[in-house]
Amino acid sequence: MAIQARRIVVHGRVQGVGFRYFVQRAGSRLGLTGKVWNRPDSAVEIVAEGSELQLEAFLREVRQGPRMSEVDRVDVEEIPAGPRQTSFTIEGF
Repeated sequence: MAIQARRIVVHGRVQGVGFRYFVQRAGSRLGLTGKVWNRPDSAVEIVAEGSELQLEAFLREVRQGPRMSEVDRVDVEEIPAGPRQTSFTIEGF
């Protein structure tokens, strides 16, 4: 299973609604590693690593988001896989 990486930027009502925690739980449950953080432009940015199938399932969940969120747009960019992280973390506060 080849490890792939994606940089994902989620736009919409995604801050203040538990989106980062939702992303962390989904990533961990699907066996991905990575990180998620709030951006100053009110978007949420994610770097996730895993197999193609894991990333596809993860993106489906991210596009839906938690109950209180409203996802308007999801930008996905394939990036080189870096040194493998050991978990899925939330950065920032």
